[in-house]
Amino acid sequence: MGGSKLVSLAVTFVLASSAAWARPTRRAMAVHEQISGDTITLRIALAQNDMTGLEEALYSVSTPGSSAYGQYLSKAEVKAFAEPKEGALEAVSAWLAENDVPDSAYKTTGAFDDWVSLTLPVSQANALFDTAFAQYVHVESGERMIRTLEYSLPEDLFEFVELVHPTTSFARISGEPLVEIPVPVAKREIRLDERANPAPSSCATVVTPACLQALYAIPTTPATTDTELGVLGFIDQWANQADLKSFLAALRTDINSSTAFTLETLDGGQNPQGTNQAGVEANLDIQYTVGVATGVPVVFISVGDDNTDGVSGFIDVFDYLTAEDEPPAVISTSYGFNEPELSSSLLTRMCNGYMALGARGVSILFASGDGGVSGVQSQSCTTFVAEFPSGCPYQTSVGATTGVTEVVATFTGGGFSNFFARPSYQDADVSAYLTTLGSTYSGKYNASGRGFPDIAAQGQRLEIFYQGSSGLVSGTSASTPIFASVISLINDRLVAAGKPVLGFLNPFIYANPQAFFDITSGSNPGCNTNGFSAGTGWDPTTGLGTPNFDALLTAAGL
Repeated sequence: MGGSKLVSLAVTFVLASSAAWARPTRRAMAVHEQISGDTITLRIALAQNDMTGLEEALYSVSTPGSSAYGQYLSKAEVKAFAEPKEGALEAVSAWLAENDVPDSAYKTTGAFDDWVSLTLPVSQANALFDTAFAQYVHVESGERMIRTLEYSLPEDLFEFVELVHPTTSFARISGEPLVEIPVPVAKREIRLDERANPAPSSCATVVTPACLQALYAIPTTPATTDTELGVLGFIDQWANQADLKSFLAALRTDINSSTAFTLETLDGGQNPQGTNQAGVEANLDIQYTVGVATGVPVVFISVGDDNTDGVSGFIDVFDYLTAEDEPPAVISTSYGFNEPELSSSLLTRMCNGYMALGARGVSILFASGDGGVSGVQSQSCTTFVAEFPSGCPYQTSVGATTGVTEVVATFTGGGFSNFFARPSYQDADVSAYLTTLGSTYSGKYNASGRGFPDIAAQGQRLEIFYQGSSGLVSGTSASTPIFASVISLINDRLVAAGKPVLGFLNPFIYANPQAFFDITSGSNPGCNTNGFSAGTGWDPTTGLGTPNFDALLTAAGL
C-alpha cells in the first residue's frame, strides 16, 4: 500500500429485527457461501469537482424570481462542476498500480468519467479493500448478491474517492403495481367532453384518460413541438406496442391508435414484443404517457441486466441521460428503494446525479412508493421507513389519490428522509404541517428531514391493457406518468411560445400551491399505525395536491 494508512468504511451489522437491508439481519439476509475464485466488478466513485457550486446553479436556474430562472446549464457547464476533482483519477490509478492491478482491469465510466469500473478476482478485491466479499442470500426471496459488511481505503485517497459499489448496500429495486383483472362491466360510462371537477361517478371505480382529463382539465389538443418525455424501464419490464394500440383504440378514440413510442436501451436492455413478454409496469407507464400527453414524443428507455445490481442500473441510466446532448425534458420513473438499503455515500452520489440533470432543465419524477409509511412496499416495521429517490431534494416525488372526490390512496408512500435535510423550498410548508402534527409519532420519523411526496395524482384502479386483456392497476407508479404527462404538455406550450421548459420542478411547485387541488382527507397507514394524515396545505401523503392544468399554465406564465 506504499505506506498508506488503511481506514475502514464500515456499515454497522445489526443482528436484530430490522426491515432495513442496508443493515442486513439474520432473518432477512444470510451468508450463503464464502467466495474467492470468482471475479467481481466494482465501481469507484471519484470525488467530483464542485457539487456545492452546482447546487447553487441548480437553484438559481430553477427558482421563480431568480434573474437566471430558466437559463439552464449546458452539458459542458455541468461538466465543469461534476467532473472528477483534479488529481483524483491519477491518485486512484497509482494506487491500483501499486497493488498490481493491470491497466486492462479498469476503465473510466460515467457521463464525465467520474467513475472507475474495476473487474478483478474476488481474492484480489479482498486484499485491495482489506475485506471479505461473500455471497449473501435473501431469506424470503432466495435472491443472491455478492457483498461485504465493510471495506477499507488508504487514508490519502479519502479526498479523491467517495465510495466503492457494490459493497455495503443490500438494495433491491421495487416498482410493480397491484393488478386486478378483469375490468368491471360498467367501465365506460364516461364522455370525453365531460370536463367537470369532480369527474363522472364511474371514475370512482375505473380510472381512464377521460377521467384524468375531467379531473385535472388535461387538454386533448395534440402537442406541437418535439419536447420529449422519457419513461424508464427496469427489471425486464417491457412495453408492448400491441397493448398500447388496444388501449388507445378503446380509451383514446380521438387519436390514432397506431401512435407509437420510441426505444432506447442500455446495459443490454431490450423490448421484445411477444404477448406474454409485456410487463404490467412498463405497459402502465407507456399507456398513461402516450395516452395522456397527447402528441408528446415518448421514449421508453429500457435498462437491462448487464450491471452488477439494480442500483447500478439506476446509476447507469442517469449517467446515460446526463451524457446526452438533448435529454428528454421530463423523466418518469416508477421504481425505487427503501432509503436504509443504501449507504449514505451512495445516497449522496445518486442524488447528485439528479441535481446534474436538473441543472440542464430536466424535470425528474419518481413514485413515492406503495407501502404507506413502511417504505416502497408494505412491510413490518417499528419506525417509519423513508424511500429513495423520494427523499432526495433534487427530484419531484409523486404520491397517489383515489376517488372522484379525491382522498389519499392508503398505500401512498410518504414521510421524511432520515438522511437528506429539509430543503429551503419546502421549509415553510413542512414546518406548518409539523406544527399541526405536534408530538404525534415522535421518534418514529425525522422531523428535520426532507418531506415527501411533493405532489400527487390518481393512483388506484387505472385501466390498462396487458397481454391482450384489460385490467386495473394501482400504485404511485400509476400517478407518476400521469403527472409527468401534465408537465410535458405544459412544456410543449412553453416551448411553442418561445419560453424555456419548467426544468427542476420543486421551487416552482412550492411557489405556486394555488395550482394544485389540495387533498385534505385520508392517511397512509403502516408500521402498525394509521400513518400521516392529509390536511390543509402540504402533507406527507399527497404533498401540495393534484394538478390543476389551467392553474399550472397560468403559474408558468401562459
